Amino acid sequence: MKNKINIRKITLTGIFIAISVVGSLFSFPVLGSKCAPIQHLMNIMGAVFLGPWYTLAAAFITSILRNLLGLGTLMAFPGSMCGALLSGVLYYYSKKLYLAYIGEVVGTGIIGGLLAYPVAAFVLGNTQAAVFAFVVPFLISTCGGAVLAVIIVGGMKKSGIVERFDF
Repeated sequence: MKNKINIRKITLTGIFIAISVVGSLFSFPVLGSKCAPIQHLMNIMGAVFLGPWYTLAAAFITSILRNLLGLGTLMAFPGSMCGALLSGVLYYYSKKLYLAYIGEVVGTGIIGGLLAYPVAAFVLGNTQAAVFAFVVPFLISTCGGAVLAVIIVGGMKKSGIVERFDF
């Protein structure tokens, strides 16, 4: 009987969480929005190396830690988790990197951006929040992470590293 607990995946998940939390300190302005690409890079790397469920767990734990440390807001939950899950599912079933990138951008930028509205309006009580208010800033940030992923994960795929990580 195969052991259901995969220590390698748990360890890599922890590493991705640590990189995501520390990486949230790195951001730069783009068109009036703050671009913090590391979380999105880690979502795509998680999708490729861990699969959708570990990546979703990593995004959730990262969001909790960022909020506890004062490095993020409640908006971190819908943004990172939707992108992580969609990227992970698309890559899991297709094994195509471009679908992992698209999944992260659509999941975080559009779905997460739209789901951030109810969080802002009803949980945080922001009466001035608009339905599409978070889509553009989320898209800017996730596109930055996707560009980094194209460079880093794409290079890892070409060198054969991705195939070695089949847990």
